[in-house]
Order: sequence, then C-alpha cells, then structure tokens
Amino acid sequence: MTIAYIGLGSNMNSPVKQIKSAITSIEEIISTKIIGMSSLYKSKPVGPQNQDDYINAVIKIETKLVPYQLLECLHDIEEKHGRIRKEHWGPRILDLDILIFGNEIMVDEKLTIPHPEIENRSFVLAPLIEIDPDCIIPKKGLASDLLATIGKDNIVQIQ
Repeated sequence: MTIAYIGLGSNMNSPVKQIKSAITSIEEIISTKIIGMSSLYKSKPVGPQNQDDYINAVIKIETKLVPYQLLECLHDIEEKHGRIRKEHWGPRILDLDILIFGNEIMVDEKLTIPHPEIENRSFVLAPLIEIDPDCIIPKKGLASDLLATIGKDNIVQIQ
C-alpha cells in the first residue's frame, strides 16, 4: 500500500457539498482507503479574481493503485460531478489533484508528482499539515517549513 495525499477544491454549485460528495466517491475507489481528512478551508482563487472563493481540503489515503490508475479514478469522479476542463485557473465544480504519492517523483505531460505548485499554495499546505504535521514533500521539504515561508493569511478554516 502506498500513502498518497489528494487535494480537493470547488467554487461552484455548493462547494461544500461538492467536496463532501467527492470524499464519498473517493471512499468507493477499489483498493483505496481514506485514513485522514482535513478540515475545510476557504481561499481566494488562484488566477482570475472574478470568481467565487474556493473551498479546499486534503485527504490522506492508502492505495494499491499506481499513480495513473488513481488519476483516472479522480478524473472520473470530477466528470461525474460535471467538471469541464476549459479555462486554466477558472471556476471549477470540482478539482481533485494528487499532491503526493509515496516518495514518487515524476514529471510528464499527464501527471507531475509532487504537485508542481504545492509549495506555493497555503490552501494545500495548511490542510496537509493538519492531517500530517511532519509531512515531508519529496524534493520540496517539510510542509510546515514551506507554509511558514509563504504564510497563511489568505485562507480561513471553516469546518
């Protein structure tokens, strides 16, 4: 079993409900078990500001899947929620990202692990640290050190 972390985000169609529904769907992924879940956080959007704030969370899983299998399952869940990929950094019904997958380091056109912007996003680092205070992000460092560097002024824990 591999430990992985998944980032969840939504700013459309009742974002809190979207996140909770996505967590339920992730629980149903074969050979995968949720073993940790953060609170929900509210954050300003990355990119265009003419959209609603995001609700974000991070879950910790154990899985027997390989990264591409997990990615496919997450894309299926996004599609079932009505996600349409059209605008980079645009509004999203649901966004599911593999943040960390064991000690895996990979970069290709479909998947980058760890997530390429993880060290710049307090709305990912704060919930990640909440469920794993000693989390080390491969090739990036201790998550708490990264969050201390960027701060968390732009996020609010809501649930």
